[in-house]
Amino acid sequence: MKLIRVKRTTRYEKRYSKKMGELTTTVTYIKRYVLGIPTKVLHKYRMTYYGEIKDCNQCNLLA
Repeated sequence: MKLIRVKRTTRYEKRYSKKMGELTTTVTYIKRYVLGIPTKVLHKYRMTYYGEIKDCNQCNLLA
């Protein structure tokens, strides 16, 4: 059994950007697990319609 592992999960989220407005996109989370318990989100990113990969800090969550 591994003590530390890294796992990638993808889910749909509603995001908001000034240029495009509200959009529903897939957001990929890379998390670190210690003994099967998630401890830290290492990185989260989303893919645009044109295939570019952008960091999620560039757009805000809808309130």
